Amino acid sequence: MRACNRNVGRGGYAAEPALKERPDAHCQAMMTQKSDDTPEQPAASIDRLSAITSPDPSVHRTLADACRQAGDELRALAHLIAAHTLDAYATGSPDARTNGLCDVATGYFMKGDHAAAAQWYALVLTLDPNVAVACQNLAAIYAGEGNTALAEVYRERAYGIQRVFVEETAGWTRSVLILCAGKSTGNVPFDALLPGARNRRIKYAIDYAADDEDAQLPAFDLVFNAIGDPDIAAPLGERLARFEARCSRPLLNPNSAISPTSRHRLPALLDGLEDVQTAPCVRYEGQSVGALASLLADHAVTFPLLARPVAAHGGDGLVLCDTIETLEGRLSTQAGAQYLTAFRDCQSADGFYRKYRVIYVDRRPLPYHLVISPHWIAHYFSADMESHAWKLDEERRFLQDPRAALGERAMDAIAAIGQRLDLDYGGIDFTLLPDGQVFVFEANATMLAHYERDNGVLAHKNQHVQHIVDAFEQMLAHRTAG
Repeated sequence: MRACNRNVGRGGYAAEPALKERPDAHCQAMMTQKSDDTPEQPAASIDRLSAITSPDPSVHRTLADACRQAGDELRALAHLIAAHTLDAYATGSPDARTNGLCDVATGYFMKGDHAAAAQWYALVLTLDPNVAVACQNLAAIYAGEGNTALAEVYRERAYGIQRVFVEETAGWTRSVLILCAGKSTGNVPFDALLPGARNRRIKYAIDYAADDEDAQLPAFDLVFNAIGDPDIAAPLGERLARFEARCSRPLLNPNSAISPTSRHRLPALLDGLEDVQTAPCVRYEGQSVGALASLLADHAVTFPLLARPVAAHGGDGLVLCDTIETLEGRLSTQAGAQYLTAFRDCQSADGFYRKYRVIYVDRRPLPYHLVISPHWIAHYFSADMESHAWKLDEERRFLQDPRAALGERAMDAIAAIGQRLDLDYGGIDFTLLPDGQVFVFEANATMLAHYERDNGVLAHKNQHVQHIVDAFEQMLAHRTAG
């Protein structure tokens, strides 16, 4: 395997959406510990968080003894790992490495104790400033706290060190190169789609990589372009085009299929499909307020309308504006481009709003979920689906037989949308109009499909997620057969 100088790494645990890896055993144990566990109680003179970054092995041994006496074996183990690591670095041992400490930090991160995780990562970087995954996860922690400046510092530092992350387990049979955008959250969620038991995953932050690094990548069988958000992909268009032109392996979701799925271009993409409706949308780039009314009129966007930041997902920053004065006030407080979309009230006859999701694998539609919400912003996490048996029963009926639930007319339209999108992997969020037509909220490659807890109330979804994963595997096998 050839690698770029300090560019390829293994065993990392980056929390950035594109580059998250699996923790080892003791990290897994920390993740299963409840996030509200009683914190360790060492000697009163030692502050728990500040002591984590101590470079003195004896401090960590003292903390380990105190944690053990308090019955907290996991935190005791963490401090013993720190003590042994610090000893190795102090003596110049050839075995000195920070892998174990990075696992400890990630354990705290993934169970939600970000304050402790940040301190453990800081200790890692004190010993080895070139641990990219520690920088990545610190970037994620600071971004979550709203400290965007510091998050950007650590993100730049991380990808300056390393652009390629290889994740593999014994018995893998296929090597997949995954193109990711390190600077954003606009990557396709692929953990379920590319299980590590079968796939060696090579994650490549191509937005930070020079062209000549493409030729030094580890060997791979095919490429999955996970930069699925067209607004994130747009600035990388030329870079991705150069990569694609040189790539001799099969490539899923080429950027040419991603670009037309941006919100303001989607109506044109789906135009002419029978029984498919979309809302007029325009991209606002900071034009003068005086030109705003003309901009909306030119694109048939009427009030009320929805305003949302470009590249935002999950309802982040989404507001409903009833008048141009409200819209002007909104835009005056926002930096960056905004999508302005005509609002369509799609309330069902029973007073609820329904949002269906279908995933396309190799252009074939597969049902994923149904959200039934009392609010026009319909998201699974806010619709309280788990508390209402009737909602889950309706979702089950949709998942088991979408053609019966939606009707022949709608399913034919949904199949036609998949062909028009021409994505190897993608999806649509939509609702069913009273006359049986399909109203599309969005359609792109960033649609999430993931398993639920086997013993949870949403376990009924898992067999349908498995259908999606199996179809994706069949597509991969077919594309690499030659």
